[in-house]
Amino acid sequence: MPKHRWPIRAGIAVSALAVGLAACGGGSSGGSGSSSNSSSKPAGATGYNAAIDGVRNPSDTKGGTLQMVATADVDSLDPARAYYGYVWNLMRLYTRQLVAYDAKPGEAGNKLVPDMATDLGKSENNGQKWTYTLKPGMKFQDGTPITTKDIKYGIERIFAQDVISGGPTYAVTFLDDPKNPYPGPYKDKDPNKLGLKSIVTPDDNTIVFNLNKPFTDWPYILATPGASPVPKSVDQGPKGGSKYAFNPVSSGPYQVEKYQPGKLIHWVRNTNWDPATDPIRKALADDVVMTEGLSADDVDKRIIANQADVAPEATGVQVAQQSQILRDPALKARADNASTIYTRYIAISGTVPPLNNIHCRAAVQYAANKVDLQGARGGPIAGGDIATNMSPPSLVGFQKFETYPDGPDHRGDLDKAKSELAACGKPNGFTTNIATTDKGKGPPVAEALQAGLKRAGINAKIIQRDASAYYSEFVGSPKSVKDNGLGLMVAGWGFDFPTPYGFYESIVDSRQIKPKGNSNYSEIRSPEVDKLLDEVTATTDEAKIKELSLALDKAVMATGQLMPFVWDKSLQVTSSRLKNVYIQRGLGATYDFVNLGVA
Repeated sequence: MPKHRWPIRAGIAVSALAVGLAACGGGSSGGSGSSSNSSSKPAGATGYNAAIDGVRNPSDTKGGTLQMVATADVDSLDPARAYYGYVWNLMRLYTRQLVAYDAKPGEAGNKLVPDMATDLGKSENNGQKWTYTLKPGMKFQDGTPITTKDIKYGIERIFAQDVISGGPTYAVTFLDDPKNPYPGPYKDKDPNKLGLKSIVTPDDNTIVFNLNKPFTDWPYILATPGASPVPKSVDQGPKGGSKYAFNPVSSGPYQVEKYQPGKLIHWVRNTNWDPATDPIRKALADDVVMTEGLSADDVDKRIIANQADVAPEATGVQVAQQSQILRDPALKARADNASTIYTRYIAISGTVPPLNNIHCRAAVQYAANKVDLQGARGGPIAGGDIATNMSPPSLVGFQKFETYPDGPDHRGDLDKAKSELAACGKPNGFTTNIATTDKGKGPPVAEALQAGLKRAGINAKIIQRDASAYYSEFVGSPKSVKDNGLGLMVAGWGFDFPTPYGFYESIVDSRQIKPKGNSNYSEIRSPEVDKLLDEVTATTDEAKIKELSLALDKAVMATGQLMPFVWDKSLQVTSSRLKNVYIQRGLGATYDFVNLGVA
């Protein structure tokens, strides 16, 4: 899915506006490959990029209204339906989970910490059974105590895809019984609507998850909003089910006071939230107002003029404002050019001749001009750093390497390209098609690719499709790819959670290739890739994860079917009055909204 520029998964919207979310080099695990990100900033540092690895203007002072501005509405306020990355971050305002991402900048933001649970859970049977204990004293906004049954019910809602759709379905994948599928709580024949057998609540403080197979990334699934507690009494009533998004019940420090879709969301304090139970959320602002439906230019101008504080969508400022910020030292001092969770790449078909020959694919890898591709995305600031391998710098275990060294300046190696063309039986080149969306940065990327390949005798025709059908029906259908001769496809991806599984599962696992809605656009069918993906999700040893993550990335690159060209970056700016500002990496490299304060 292209993680929408906004959804957490990068297959949903890989267009010009794909965020610098949740959630995409050189060096250590989880480190940034960007030179502008590489210098660590201590807490309390000031200036450009201070919030990437440190905290700009740290504060514990409470009060004031945090003013957010956005171009569009959220995809949903229902924790089981939301998939936009920045919305997952917004949900820290009013939802809690058993575990959550730590409230810290830099690599530490990828780490999970206990939230409603007393610890990170007890794992048995190689990660097939997980047990958690709730902290005492937590309540919903109406004062009702939160129990493990509320958490179970909230997860059960994900199974009702005929009523609650749009969000991730990992819970269904790992908790359902294929022989006796659970229909969700709205069709549940259990009198308490708690009939999902794979989740057991022996008492109000204990919850046990019995997965259908071992899965060591399970805590990351529990950190998604879909694992938030939901009171059955509300959801089973007239304001529940598909209407719950307009009446979400808070378990966090704020609650939704007013929601006017496309216009306004107003959060006020939840007086029944107990900060003593919550080590993550400072909740400094008295209330939070998000004004929606503005133009992108208006969003930028309001923040620059201190008429608003932050743009939660985190798509990055427009070109005119980018120049203004980088030229003005005062504005630049409150801006950050952070790496996101996204890798922009060209999917190279393994089924469309002659690209079903690995040497023809290698010729494309060597012939492309990545500097021009980077420029088509917006250059080093708005576009990102030139990518040499698939894993984004924000991913746990990230290490930079090159499988197809394309010259010291990344403008291509035409001698190697021609040698590979000869090896694939096409010494004079070949023709193919490039697929792209019809708007945003897709067309200029396709044109830059076309020009680079032509230098080696590879002639490519550009075929555009509307973004609404591009991923689901055009490149997301193996039959469409083959019928239309889509040898090359402009794409991008970001992780749902910062582990190899969270990034790679949909785009490289041969067992996930689907006839429609397919995200493995290249149709990679590599036993080695599948094996490494299984191995990396079967261990909790950090050193082993790093080793397997690198091996997986190298195995993916060895297929020649994915050509990464940019690790996304986004230039973001905040108001001068904003306090406690830092980029939360695990939530997609956006500011940690629940911990922002205002002067």
